[in-house]
Amino acid sequence: MTASQHQSFAALRHPGFRMYFVGNASAMLADNCEHVISYWAMFQKFHSSALAGFAVLSHWVPYLALSGVVGALADRLDPRRMIQAGMLIFMGVSLAWALLLATGALQVWHAMLLLTLHGLAGVLWTPTAQLLIHDIVGSRDLPSAVRLGATSRYVGTLLGPGLGSALMLLLGPAPGIAVNALIYLPMLLWLWKAPYGTKFRDAAQAAPRAPLRGLDDVLVTLRAMIDHPVILSMTLLAGCASMLVGQAYQAQMPGFATDLGHGDPGVSYGALLAADAAGALIAALALESRGLLRPRAATALLLGLLWAAALGGFALTRSYPLALALLFAAGFLELSWSAMAQALVQLSAPEALRGHVIGAYAMAALGLRAFSGLTVGVLGNLVGIHASLSLSAAVLCAAIAALYVAMHRRRALVPA
Repeated sequence: MTASQHQSFAALRHPGFRMYFVGNASAMLADNCEHVISYWAMFQKFHSSALAGFAVLSHWVPYLALSGVVGALADRLDPRRMIQAGMLIFMGVSLAWALLLATGALQVWHAMLLLTLHGLAGVLWTPTAQLLIHDIVGSRDLPSAVRLGATSRYVGTLLGPGLGSALMLLLGPAPGIAVNALIYLPMLLWLWKAPYGTKFRDAAQAAPRAPLRGLDDVLVTLRAMIDHPVILSMTLLAGCASMLVGQAYQAQMPGFATDLGHGDPGVSYGALLAADAAGALIAALALESRGLLRPRAATALLLGLLWAAALGGFALTRSYPLALALLFAAGFLELSWSAMAQALVQLSAPEALRGHVIGAYAMAALGLRAFSGLTVGVLGNLVGIHASLSLSAAVLCAAIAALYVAMHRRRALVPA
């Protein structure tokens, strides 16, 4: 399809995807509300930086350990019920926080258990949802669905902290996080009767699924990815970006805001985060409305390279307006390359191994973020956050350039 033939927001033509968009945005909104309230409650109760570090690890390590397994299971089981299980765990965790905060019984081990359960719920939801949107919109509108699905998550990420703060101020932490449990309901209830998933595929779609075979299953998936250069290049791109930079710079944003010295650090901190999220939302609107940037591995690699360069520039600048502009550009570029890479992986994955491949991609794209706390955070304690982020971004630029050369030699950089 050419740009002139492009239909804006193509995935939204599907009624099921419109419902999915609302449910996904609601779930992400609730996820971020819970983070705001629970992190504040832990800080007030324990003042423990170690517990805050555990919160980050417990969020991403389940993706590293279990994304492949969840993807393989989603190939065999009903993805609707797997996502619903994740929503029920999310709701149970919110209600448990509410009970412990209301009774004053919260202890460190309670917090660690709830944080871990929250991470497990996330890994049940995220990789499985990628299989579900393929069933909803099909291959033709999949790039649009991936971009809009990412947009719904950014909407939740952008609005969640504000809503979480409002719930705490108006109701208090315990009632606020109890109310938050209700925000997961739209996704949970819609999935109850949604006519999508394994049992609704027609005979042409319902290719035989690869059996679950433990370690052999992992090896089969790896061989399939190596045999498909586009899948391999996009997975390596996502893995390198997550491991070297990820979202670790966002946790350091209060330090950047203070160093930039522009007015109240609290206000400038919020503006920096908003610039990053706004860039991503504008990217989704621009790309969807104009049909720009058709999925190509070469384009995804170039956009990833520019994203790393924008973050490197942000780390080095001492100009607050320039920092805002670079973060806006970084948000625009991140959504562009990550949505494109994910769409290419799903479009290129063998039908019988789609869930396996998506699980492996999620492991690289999300699970490896646990290590970005070392490359940006721990290294930042040694050399400063500006130096650590700029160095990590420079290494990522070199890695992407090397990946481009290697994949080009394998003739991987072809249109989807």
